[in-house]
Amino acid sequence: MALQVIGAGFGRTGTLSLRLALEQLGFAPCYHMFEVFGHPEHNATWEAAARGEPTDWKTFLGPYGAAVDWPVCHFWRELAEAFPQAKFILTERDPEKWYTSISKTIIPAITSGRVPDDPGRQAQLKMAGLVITQKTFENRFDKDHVIAVYKRHNAAVKAALPKERLLVTDSLEGWGPICAFLGVPVPATPFPKTNSTDEFRAMVQL
Repeated sequence: MALQVIGAGFGRTGTLSLRLALEQLGFAPCYHMFEVFGHPEHNATWEAAARGEPTDWKTFLGPYGAAVDWPVCHFWRELAEAFPQAKFILTERDPEKWYTSISKTIIPAITSGRVPDDPGRQAQLKMAGLVITQKTFENRFDKDHVIAVYKRHNAAVKAALPKERLLVTDSLEGWGPICAFLGVPVPATPFPKTNSTDEFRAMVQL
């Protein structure tokens, strides 16, 4: 199997809902930050890639039908080259609403300073600190800077990828745009919606 769909959108833009949707459409399994819970050995690969070390993306992500969320979205350029046939989905939200969400979820989760008891969770936080805190946001989480990074990322994706390879969407729009883009039938079931701010905070005990 070769990776067929890649999510370029930052976390808190509906990436977990997108993961569930893609798996329902047959692009399974779909890689997501949650995948690292079950594969703590992946943290070392992501960290090495973030440091600029060569990464065998085809071997690493080849078993997956799709990949979304952080840390995947940080490496969208490398993945576009490694999987030239893959299509991209850029999930967007209103920047202000997105910042409100991330400031209550991901940012406190990776900056609280609390050390989890679970070694696997410790490794994941270390990896997220490198990919998200350092490499993505340059160790700054003030609102204007975070939103500016978010906008630059989205603009770069749109500028670099050809239209036939990129769908820009709010994943909560429903099945229509995604199914049309991927050339698959629209399911009879509602589009999945999960991982609200309250659900995220409860899961990571914020």
